[in-house]
Amino acid sequence: MSILILAAAVFLALHLLVSGTRVRDALTGRIGEGLYMGLFSLASVAGLIWLGFAFAAARRATTDDVLWDITGPTRGLQLALQLIAMLLILPGLTTPNPTSVRQEATLQKVDVVQGMLRITRHPFLWGVAVWALGHLIVNGDAASIVLFGSMLALALFGTASIDAKRRRALGKTWDAFAAQTSNFPFAAIAAGRQRLSLGEIGWWRIALAVGIWGVLSWAHPFLFGVRALP
Repeated sequence: MSILILAAAVFLALHLLVSGTRVRDALTGRIGEGLYMGLFSLASVAGLIWLGFAFAAARRATTDDVLWDITGPTRGLQLALQLIAMLLILPGLTTPNPTSVRQEATLQKVDVVQGMLRITRHPFLWGVAVWALGHLIVNGDAASIVLFGSMLALALFGTASIDAKRRRALGKTWDAFAAQTSNFPFAAIAAGRQRLSLGEIGWWRIALAVGIWGVLSWAHPFLFGVRALP
């Protein structure tokens, strides 16, 4: 379990204490943006692989105490949350977004705030947060709490970290974009700064997200050894 905790701590530190802080600014100023991105990507993949292996080992250990277990209602809630997560993740990955890696130039578009960006400027990370929360609800063993808890923390704090990074780099251009959007989903719509437009999101994105959710729900026992459907 200690190895899993260490792996989770290193993974979080890499993204929250390096990627989104002035440490990143200092590193890119010294070695250049391209080399930094290459090294950071390698470190991220290595950290994720380490986290996966550490999680698998921790779940086999006798110290993996179970604090709560899955129930019928929580299984249903988990399925609903995973659908919401996929409806955020898939459109988030396929929609041009200045918060995404090397997509800052999209801020120059007059109509940049469309589709998912009307709901939140961080759809992918909020999708990951919902995904992690759903898995925490139905996985109450210590190893799962560490893994999914760290993913939840990374997603939530990551939104603020990216906002701060973009604000330092883009200044007033970023401020104008941030004023039209919201970090928390639907906050800009609730405040009257935006409107919901499902058509702008793209019906194909919505259909694909629902389809992937259905396939993953059905294939979950074959892929991960755990049944997702009732």
